[in-house]
Amino acid sequence: MSSSVPRFFPTILSKEALVFVGSYTQGPSEGIYTYSWSSGALQHLSTVSAVNPSYLAIEPGRRFLFSVNEVRDHDGKLGGGVSSFEIDKRTGSLTLLSQQPSLGGDPCYITTDRTGRFILVANYASGTVGVIPVEADGCLDTPLDFAQHIGSGNHARNLGPHAHCVEVDPTNRYVFVCDAGLDKVMVYRFDSRLGILDPHPDPWVEARREAGPRHITFHPTSKYAYVITESGTTIVAYAYDYNMGTLQELQTVPTLPEGFTGRNSCADIHVAPSGKFVYGSNRGHDSIVIYAIDEATGKLTYVGHELTQGRSPRNFAIDPTGAYLLAANQSTDNIVTFSIDPQTGKLQSTGKIQQVSKPVCIKFMPI
Repeated sequence: MSSSVPRFFPTILSKEALVFVGSYTQGPSEGIYTYSWSSGALQHLSTVSAVNPSYLAIEPGRRFLFSVNEVRDHDGKLGGGVSSFEIDKRTGSLTLLSQQPSLGGDPCYITTDRTGRFILVANYASGTVGVIPVEADGCLDTPLDFAQHIGSGNHARNLGPHAHCVEVDPTNRYVFVCDAGLDKVMVYRFDSRLGILDPHPDPWVEARREAGPRHITFHPTSKYAYVITESGTTIVAYAYDYNMGTLQELQTVPTLPEGFTGRNSCADIHVAPSGKFVYGSNRGHDSIVIYAIDEATGKLTYVGHELTQGRSPRNFAIDPTGAYLLAANQSTDNIVTFSIDPQTGKLQSTGKIQQVSKPVCIKFMPI
């Protein structure tokens, strides 16, 4: 492998996109909502029925969308499910293609490998990770591989493993799983030809006691990774060796402002496409925390907080141009649009609010 650092800036910077929103379907929510996105505005196009499609993924070719079905039994079988849909790029409509078991209960996160030939799913209730092949027509084949996490965390509410996020690194050779129950980020080698997970020689990175690592994201340079902790309410910066697949902690910073005394849990984290800023969501303080990234060191400098104008921002997304951030407020049934200052990283509300029941995942797809 070349010693040069791969850089993964978006190659498509269209100001127009489709936006897909996953939701919890208890109550009035129906499933997955599709919107057009243009000039910082959402317009509803269509809705497809699905069972608790709480997290979504789009394959690199932008032909298919995948969702979890976050339940403990699905289609008469114990455990959750995953579904694949064909995307009509002209209308944004979704057509269900196939479903498969997720190999565990309450699947809460789904992603594709860099080729789009496999999806990987994290099952929260059972602490498992599944790998499922994707056929050329977008249909899901029989699950191919499976990893069961074992053990318990450092605090009473985590009596076992809870896989909360699975991400493939930018080289497509390593897989990282945030396990909030074990207080660890689990590490696997990934055979992208066969779709097989193998334990890494250094099989995990220990998080701080009772931190509950929840989501991980990589810097566009591939030199750094950032993890947000659900219970610890921190962002942890790591140096990433993409040749070896190893993380080395650089810094831990708080997600909450000094003096905050209420209850809070963190949810989502994303690095801006420019690589200059990282953002994390607080549920309780109901805000997005903003840090500037020193690209030379990977370390973080506090910029500020922006209230999300709703409650429980479980997920948020940055548009492909890096100009806007959309915050999904699960408990107040809305998505709020903020503009991003490209120089400071600060957020400012645009005044545009989209009502949608229990939004929990936002995915942009440039068109």
